[in-house]
Order: sequence, then C-alpha cells, then structure tokens
Amino acid sequence: MILGAGTYGMLVKTAITQISLKPTTDTIVQWSIFVIIFLPITIGFLIFGWLAFKGAYDHLPSSSDEIV
Repeated sequence: MILGAGTYGMLVKTAITQISLKPTTDTIVQWSIFVIIFLPITIGFLIFGWLAFKGAYDHLPSSSDEIV
C-alpha cells in the first residue's frame, strides 16, 4: 500500500516539475494523461494491499465448490 501511494506521489511530483520546466500545452497534456491514467492503477494497488493486509488471500479456493 505504501509503495503504491509513494510511487503515485513521485509521479505527481515529477509531473509538476516537468510542467514547471516547460509549460507548453503538449507537456501539460502529456503529464496530465499520465497522472489520470495511473490513478485507477494506484487505487487498485491500494485495494489489493488492504485486502492482503486484512488476510483476504490467506486461503484461496482449490476448487469451484469452495466458492460461495
């Protein structure tokens, strides 16, 4: 969970730095797309980490009969 949030934070920091170095429309659009695209991925990592922390993956079903 920390890795997902930290990596996204670094991405946003890099985007802000790159946009401030070269504030043209193409740079703003490019980095905005990166930030928007990686937000759901980061949320997925956070959800996966939370479920793993809570123990949801401690026992995985070995057959379809175990799935309720």
